[in-house]
Amino acid sequence: MVAKGTKGRTRNSQVINGLTLHSKSKMFQKTGRKYIKNKLAKKVEKLAPKTSPRFYPVDEAPKPLARSFAHKAAKLRSSITPGTVLIVLTGPYRGKRVVFLKQLKSGLLLVTGPYKLNGVPLRRINQAYVIATSTKVGDVSKVDVSDVNDDLFKKAKKEAGKKKSEDKFFESKDEDKKKAVPDSFKQLQKRVDGALLPLVKSTEYLKSYLQSTFSLSHGQYPHLLKF
Repeated sequence: MVAKGTKGRTRNSQVINGLTLHSKSKMFQKTGRKYIKNKLAKKVEKLAPKTSPRFYPVDEAPKPLARSFAHKAAKLRSSITPGTVLIVLTGPYRGKRVVFLKQLKSGLLLVTGPYKLNGVPLRRINQAYVIATSTKVGDVSKVDVSDVNDDLFKKAKKEAGKKKSEDKFFESKDEDKKKAVPDSFKQLQKRVDGALLPLVKSTEYLKSYLQSTFSLSHGQYPHLLKF
């Protein structure tokens, strides 16, 4: 039932035809519809605006690449077999002729002079830096090098000590001397030389061949030579 005296009345009366007393937004507040709208409205999380850094590094440091591979020993060349005479192409024994004994787990070649003939001790060398010749010492299976591995040639790490003063730097001559070769390595070298020398002496001119140093004279080209 409509209350007496309220029929046909409105809160927003017309002042003139087409013009109301209150605006639409004002009536929206007066009727209380804004509270209903706020309750039904979904809460939207405001994202923080992305801001660029104020300072940039002068040099961009390269990021190291992730490497996931296992170390694999290099395949031995078919021309290099135990007992083959090799020519060293680099290092302190460049030009020396050495005898190949075996390939180590690291892929490097174990060679020796022998030491008594040309002064080349037991050493490791990469097969990329040797020339394989057709000359062979013979059967070197009797030369026992089963206990020789890569750990034998590893150098001990230097301990970080205090900085030397200017006077002590010139006085410390004893520290700069080469470290003595351990007796165990000397015994191993004698054992290997003792097994190789009879094989060398059994072949004519092989001793002088190993003692000589390889070199090229004028007019000789390595790609035309047969080793």
